[in-house]
Amino acid sequence: MLKNVGTLDKRIRIIVALVIAILYFTGLISGTLAYVLIAVGAILLITSLVNFCPLYALLRLNSKK
Repeated sequence: MLKNVGTLDKRIRIIVALVIAILYFTGLISGTLAYVLIAVGAILLITSLVNFCPLYALLRLNSKK
């Protein structure tokens, strides 16, 4: 599995995941929207930790220098 997530991309993904978590735990988002955003945040966090994004692979993108 090739790494295709660069450092800046990784940082942005982690920040977005943290913002979603904060919004959820403070009660600013709830219901179906909250569950969808939590899933998106989890995916962003996982892809940043493993440095691989399947969507990037499908689209033949690479943010790693």
